Amino acid sequence: MAIYVMLTSLTDEGRRTVKNNPERIKEVNKEVDAMGAKVLSQYALLGPYDFVNILEAPDNETISKVALNLGARGTLQTMTMAAIGVDEFAAGLKKK
Repeated sequence: MAIYVMLTSLTDEGRRTVKNNPERIKEVNKEVDAMGAKVLSQYALLGPYDFVNILEAPDNETISKVALNLGARGTLQTMTMAAIGVDEFAAGLKKK
């Protein structure tokens, strides 16, 4: 399974939703699971992004579906990046 970093920014509607129902965050995580990805860890942030999520998914198509479906709701915007473990990255550099 591949690892992805998803940075999310809440819209005004998203901020209202989280303020009024903080448990909605965990509900969305269950929806992400149902779409074929898994939230491995999640942190609230200070700064230009509201959350950083570390996800696991079988492929780029699955994580793209997750990002599109979440963004289509109008409550958040995402930036998603593939992540490679440092050991795996270093091993790949040694291959010729």
